[in-house]
Formats: sequence, structure tokens, C-alpha cells
Amino acid sequence: MLVFIDESGDPGLRLDRGSSQYFTVSLVVFEDNDDAVACDQRINLLRREIGWELNGEFHFRRNSHLVRSTFLKAVSPYNFFYYGIVINKDPERLYGEGFRNKESFYKYACRLVFENAKEKLHDATVVIDRSGNNDFRDQLSRYLKRHMNDADHCLIKKVKIQNSSANNLLQLADYIAGVINRSVRQQKKRSDDYRRIIAHREIFVQIWPK
Repeated sequence: MLVFIDESGDPGLRLDRGSSQYFTVSLVVFEDNDDAVACDQRINLLRREIGWELNGEFHFRRNSHLVRSTFLKAVSPYNFFYYGIVINKDPERLYGEGFRNKESFYKYACRLVFENAKEKLHDATVVIDRSGNNDFRDQLSRYLKRHMNDADHCLIKKVKIQNSSANNLLQLADYIAGVINRSVRQQKKRSDDYRRIIAHREIFVQIWPK
């Protein structure tokens, strides 16, 4: 089992200084490695179809509407599913010292989405984007294993840190996070159109706090 996680928005609370209203973490799961390989190969082929260089990175926020739609339609037939957590950073609803620390906030958001996916996870290899502080990524790895595993259940077997620019399935996780975030925000055109393309791959998206 392979799991890829990425985020959209930021964990900062200074909304008056440019922090995003919502922070979204996506969790994309392939139960079978062959399915992951097939989806990875389809994304490689898609670059050639749209005339990109082989090292071109699919990134939801930076890509055009045409590329976004084409990417989502290309991956939608492949056998994966996803979860999402969306944190509403409204200061009247989100309080507690832990949320004022960006790293603690990020770890907690990841924990929430993994908690929601518990019933589906077993012996998973989790892949996280390398961007950011390496020490923090190591802390996140230990944090998730500590909270998800126990003496009787190994939900997370291994955590790998890789560059999203070189990993198609991390780019897929970026797209899923972007799609969820835009759908929740409802501030731009086609807020729900993207999500409808891959709705059959969605297991559960939680908006927290309610």
C-alpha cells in the first residue's frame, strides 16, 4: 500500500497578513503497487500529449484550467482513493496554543486525515514532499507512526521523503489538495467542476472545526 500526502494553503494564523483562510491536507491511497505504477506511467504519457518537457511539474495552483481538467480526467480511471482534511482558521472557531505553532498545526492536520483513513490503512509506505525543514519532516514521520501504530496494528510501515518535482504521485496529491481547497473556498470559477471529475475517488473530506 502506498500513501501520498500534500497540502494546499498554509498553517499560518495571520489572516490579516496573507495567511490562507483554509489549510487542506490530502491523503491519496493506492492499495496495489501495480495501480500506482500504471497511474504514474499515465502521468508521464500526459506530459508528451500536452507538449511538456518530461520533467515538467503538475502543480494545481500554477497550472491553467485546461491542464487541470486534462490531468484530472487522465488520472480519474485509475484505482486510487483519497481523503482530505480542511482546517477553517477562523480565529473565533480555532483556538489553543498548539495552533499558533505552524509545525504543530501541520502535524495535527496530518494526524486528523490519517485518523479518518485508519480503517483503510495497513502496512502503508507513506511518501511526503521533501520541501521544508528536514528535521521537521523526520519529526512528522515519528509523530504519525507513534499515533497510528500500536502493538497490534501497523498502519504505517515506512515514511519516505521525496521531491514532488520528481514524483508524479506526489503531484497527484498536490492536485487533490488543490481541488478540495478550491471547492471549499467557493471563491473562484469552477470551484466544484474539478472535484466532480474525481468524485468517485473520494472517500471522505472533513471540514474542521464544524
